[in-house]
Formats: sequence, C-alpha cells, structure tokens
Amino acid sequence: MTTYAALLRGINVGGSKKVPMADLRTLLTGLGHTGVATYLQSGNVVFTSDHGDEDSLATEITTAIEKHFGFTVDVLVRDHAYLESVREACPFPAAELEGKQLHVTYFSEPVGEDRFESIDQQAFLPEEFRLGDRALYLYAPDGLGRSKLAETLSKPRLLKGLVATTRNWNTVVKLAELTKAG
Repeated sequence: MTTYAALLRGINVGGSKKVPMADLRTLLTGLGHTGVATYLQSGNVVFTSDHGDEDSLATEITTAIEKHFGFTVDVLVRDHAYLESVREACPFPAAELEGKQLHVTYFSEPVGEDRFESIDQQAFLPEEFRLGDRALYLYAPDGLGRSKLAETLSKPRLLKGLVATTRNWNTVVKLAELTKAG
C-alpha cells in the first residue's frame, strides 16, 4: 500500500466548484481507497491505495469528480516520497519564513527554465522563484495575494499544457507529514 495526496485545483474558491470534503472522502472511499482524509477545504485528500500509479489515480479521481459533481477538476496525485523530496529541496530558508511567504506550485510534468525565461526576475525583487522537480518554489514576502510575481507566473501562456496547483508552505509540510506511512 502506498499513501498519496490528491491535490485538487480550484475547488471551493469564490463560490464555484463546490466540493464538500465529506462527499470527497466518500467518493474516494467508494473508489476502493483506504485511510481517506481531507486537509482544509481547498482540495487536499490523503489516501492509501495498492493499485495504479500517480497519473492513473489522478485520472480516476478526475473522472469520478466529474461524474459525481458535474464539473471537471484538475487533479494531481503525489506519493509521500515525492512530497517529502519537495519539502527537503526547498531553496529558500523555510524555517525562517512564515507559511504565507513561501509557496509551491506543483506541475503535472517536469518544467524547464526556458518556460520562464521571459520573466525578468530582478524586476520583482524581493520576490523570487526557483524550479524544482515538477515544482516551482515562490518566495513572496508580502503573501500570495499581493504578489506581482505570482500573478505573472500564473499567466496561461506560461502554464500551457500543464496542470498546476499551488499550496502554501504550511500545507506542503502537512501533506508530507500526512502521507508518511505509520
């Protein structure tokens, strides 16, 4: 059995794509997964499974959500080893920062530096970003809501062909903890 986190993109935000966490837990349990638990209301589900890989599990959950709720939600599924490696590889001093200052955007596939080469990082200082393994680390000292760099990084032309979903550092750490096998 492997423990995973499913990261749902864009649910329960601004009154659209409402997904009650109790219904989401029931849905994943109905798919045969065990140990299903949600974290916050923003689309983080931890579960164990002995079948499938990350991509097939993401497809399965996406299809089930569309069938049950009637709308499409992008889903990324990641196992504990990956989530822990993202936490450990943080290029910023996470222990010295508030959770709202540091964010990770998880991508559906590896992303090269060339995708973001048009961004003049100097123009956004003190905000900064660094790429990792299917992840982008963003340091936004005034928080994500005020970040001009985050706004630029989320432009559709930069994310074309990707599923991308962002979590603050507190959630990054918590998901790594929650997926750690007993």
